[in-house]
Amino acid sequence: MAILKNKKAKRSITTMTLWNKKPLLLVLVVVLLAGFDAASQTDAVVFGRITNDRNQPLEFVNISIMGRSGGTSTNSAGNYELTIPSGKEIIVAFSILSYQIQYDTVNLAAGQRYQIDKKLTDKFFILDVFEVRDHYEMAGGMIRLDPKSSQLLPTYGGLETLVKLIGLGVSSGNELSSTYSVRGGNFDENLVYANDIEIYRPFLVRSGQQEGLSFLNSSLVNSVSFSSGGFEARYGDKMSSVLDVQYKRPDSLRGDAYASLLGAAFHIEGMGKNGLMTYMSGFRYKTNQYVLNALETKGDYSPSFLDWQNYITWKLNETSEISFLGYISSNRYTLIPETRETTYGTINQAMRLTIYFDGQERDRFTTFLGGIRYMHRSDSNLLLKYIVSAYSSLEDETYDIQGQYWIGLLESDMGSEGFGEVAENLGVGTFLDHARNYLDVQVLSAEHKGLYSKQNYYFQWGAKAQFENINDHIWQWSYIDSSGFSLPHPPDSVGYVDPVQQNYQNLEISDLLISSLSLTSMRYSGYLQGGKEWRRDSVRYNLIGGVRASYWDVNNQLVVSPRAAISMTPNWARHYMFRLASGYYQQPPFYRELRDMDGNLHTDVKAQRSIHFVAGFEHTDSLWKRPFRVVGEIYYKVLDQMIPYVVDNVRIRYLPQYTSHGYATGIDFKMNGQFVADAESWVSISIMQTREDIESDYYYKYYNSEGEEIISGYTINNVAVDSTRFEPGYIPRPADQRVNVSLFFQDYLPQNPSYKMHMSLVFGTGLPFGPPNSDKYKQTLRMPPYRRVDIGFSKQLIGYVNRKSSEESQKARKNLKFIRNAWLSLEIFNLLNINNTVSYIWVTDVTARRYAVPNYLTSRQLNLKLLVDF
Repeated sequence: MAILKNKKAKRSITTMTLWNKKPLLLVLVVVLLAGFDAASQTDAVVFGRITNDRNQPLEFVNISIMGRSGGTSTNSAGNYELTIPSGKEIIVAFSILSYQIQYDTVNLAAGQRYQIDKKLTDKFFILDVFEVRDHYEMAGGMIRLDPKSSQLLPTYGGLETLVKLIGLGVSSGNELSSTYSVRGGNFDENLVYANDIEIYRPFLVRSGQQEGLSFLNSSLVNSVSFSSGGFEARYGDKMSSVLDVQYKRPDSLRGDAYASLLGAAFHIEGMGKNGLMTYMSGFRYKTNQYVLNALETKGDYSPSFLDWQNYITWKLNETSEISFLGYISSNRYTLIPETRETTYGTINQAMRLTIYFDGQERDRFTTFLGGIRYMHRSDSNLLLKYIVSAYSSLEDETYDIQGQYWIGLLESDMGSEGFGEVAENLGVGTFLDHARNYLDVQVLSAEHKGLYSKQNYYFQWGAKAQFENINDHIWQWSYIDSSGFSLPHPPDSVGYVDPVQQNYQNLEISDLLISSLSLTSMRYSGYLQGGKEWRRDSVRYNLIGGVRASYWDVNNQLVVSPRAAISMTPNWARHYMFRLASGYYQQPPFYRELRDMDGNLHTDVKAQRSIHFVAGFEHTDSLWKRPFRVVGEIYYKVLDQMIPYVVDNVRIRYLPQYTSHGYATGIDFKMNGQFVADAESWVSISIMQTREDIESDYYYKYYNSEGEEIISGYTINNVAVDSTRFEPGYIPRPADQRVNVSLFFQDYLPQNPSYKMHMSLVFGTGLPFGPPNSDKYKQTLRMPPYRRVDIGFSKQLIGYVNRKSSEESQKARKNLKFIRNAWLSLEIFNLLNINNTVSYIWVTDVTARRYAVPNYLTSRQLNLKLLVDF
């Protein structure tokens, strides 16, 4: 997003004053008062337009002041505007990946505006961003995200949090997890690529507490593109979304580091002396012990998550380059639980669950990924890529946890001395959970990609072969003893005289799952697509069409997926772009979809299918003399051959013995811009519905001679004389979150912009849920809505913001000249201290009555973070 006006806002009420008010008042006041601004007279301004050799505008060109942090970038029209110090000689740099860096030296008077237009020249030997131009990406439904925006986000996560806040139709009800749902799909339906290599997520993770670090490291990332649907055939076989990440290409020695109460990270990058080699290395350590200690389950939490990532490129000659991406992660999670106390219910019927624990849980997730990419560019139009990669995941899940629980009804009479205390004991019991689960996954792949591009058209193709080897050893069970009775309760043996009959009184264990599974397979895929641009009557059209095919030798299914998209950009006074896209998105099963809840593999499961119909628009305009962008899309997805599933926290458990058909439909809006000058903010709103009809899920209702429906435990006459078959029909899918709203807002002190505020707000309506091991049509209850506000306050200790702040930081820089930028942030997570429900624990008494007790996410907490660029 280009910064078209660089002005300082004057407000009668500052952000720091608003901090003493309610957070919602903060949002209202800053939005109302953000428009009152006056130009600074102590600085000067450079502005202009950046194009390439073909006079086409270049978006996202970085314009910066040499030796200082900050800067701006060009918009989709190639325009930019940058405020610089006046009265001194300044070197302005113009840079973007795959183009030669250019410089200009200026010395402007206060208040002076000076135009600098640049035409950047291709770096012929830079190969990896020789990709389809931006207007093709818009036609293909890709939107750009700025990875730098995630660095100061007040959040537990990283780059994925940016996707959750900005992406169209993206929702997530768990701040501890990097997973997200897109337009009614589940976590397994999202593609993630890093430098053309597909990234996988762990299989055995049950909760966000165990998840640890995700693959993406924002310090190493140059560009992020995301599509919520209707994406191109060159992207793989998933049904919901694609996140395409490209790494940076360093041009000098630099790095960054941060440390906080939640962990630390360090990264360094540079270029060899002769410019032939570039390198980046990043190390991260995360521990959410501080966060987990605030959960309702008290105990000894020992999480330890770390990873090390390297990216190296080597130019072999003027037309060839080889690169290596390596990744190692070790996520360890240990819990020795002690007690838990949860109060839930309503005002009139408040209840309390108290549990005392014995035992422990130890989980280990170790991941390795390596990829080598060779690129050859024989001329300016043809690029060839050859990629080999290997992925390995070693996952261990072990626990033995015993819990003794009490369910109490609380006194609700506010006039009683015992108000809020347990007035009646509704049940006591003991449960014992045991698991020894081990999963080993190896994935090897070899791939070729090609791109032939001319000024008005291009062709792309690709072919991939992938070997998969999975070994899964499962041994887990649960045992419940409520009020002295085992559940499930074996038949009574009172009065038996035959010892043989007594021997049949075996202990029954629920959720017993013992299996040892192996799966070795080959998967083949390929694609062919092309794009063309033309103009008619001053209207620019972009057409993309392609087809994708894949074959898996386990189910012996060949799937073919045609896809097409077209965009139209009229030559109006105000910028508008309209887009239509449709296509088949078929997802062949991976191992997770084949395994049912009893540990059996269903190798005959076919690819799930989704047909997308997407219509959208993009509008760029000026508001308060600052740039704003509005994007909207309406969509309908036909779902067929779907595999029903249930979600427990972040673990997905499939029901491959069933199939379903359904739909997902909705509308998404996003607006981003500078509500406050020089501070990007955005808001997203999504309305969606997704439902499915599971085939052969009918059930019977039975009636006695009096015509009463027989309900076990309630009906006196349980002799059935009649029955009726019922079809549940369409039911909500597990990701049916009807409304989702996300907002990110930035502000700063007008007289001292080195003090900044960052606030994120998320609201999502409740998701469906139901009792465990129940029929899917019974799982239509709704969780409470997800509501969360996080806020952060930052002070720039070193770095250029304006003349005043620069002078203030000179003393700090005197002995730390190698530091380009330094920020100190105070973050407040869950500002309103709302108890958000992520899942339920179900406790049972001897009458088989079940109680759903919510598992709450994190409460209000503080975090202190220091971020340094050098």
